[in-house]
Amino acid sequence: MPLYRALRRMSGPRLTGLGSGVFAAAVMFLLACLLRLLFDGSLVAYGVLFLPVSALAALWVRPADLVTAPVAVPIAFAAGVLPIAEGTDGFGGYVMGLLTSLALHAGWLYAGTLVAGVIVTVRKLRLVTRRRLQRPSPAGPRSPSQAKAQSQAQTPARPRPRTHPDDPTPPPGYRVPAS
Repeated sequence: MPLYRALRRMSGPRLTGLGSGVFAAAVMFLLACLLRLLFDGSLVAYGVLFLPVSALAALWVRPADLVTAPVAVPIAFAAGVLPIAEGTDGFGGYVMGLLTSLALHAGWLYAGTLVAGVIVTVRKLRLVTRRRLQRPSPAGPRSPSQAKAQSQAQTPARPRPRTHPDDPTPPPGYRVPAS
């Protein structure tokens, strides 16, 4: 467990929405090139490697850009398929091979998008819960230290308004009209 604790203490990078998309696309493209050289472009291995890249993209995106991770990872999948797509000669044959590869391995695409979506949803729920717990409740403070801080921060009491109609003192804020 020392490795787990060491990894837990490390803070992950915080990428913008665009940064997480570029990161995922670049990593997937490089992995596809590596798979093309080593395994003759295995799309199954590519799909398996897509899942952790999707998780990293969802974990490393900034809290303000959480929505972008599930959108960026399918684009990264498509960008990475370019080197390993099998097609016939010519541009049209290559595009057909690319579309066929995307269609036949859409399960990996959906799985990676689902992984990113679940991670982003959990992160968003934790963020909302943390903000809700930090906000003071309208019912009053939760601890004695918060009660003391709240009582010290209260404004001074206002003067008591006139209660009897024969009282000669004007109410607070009343201005005598000029004659």
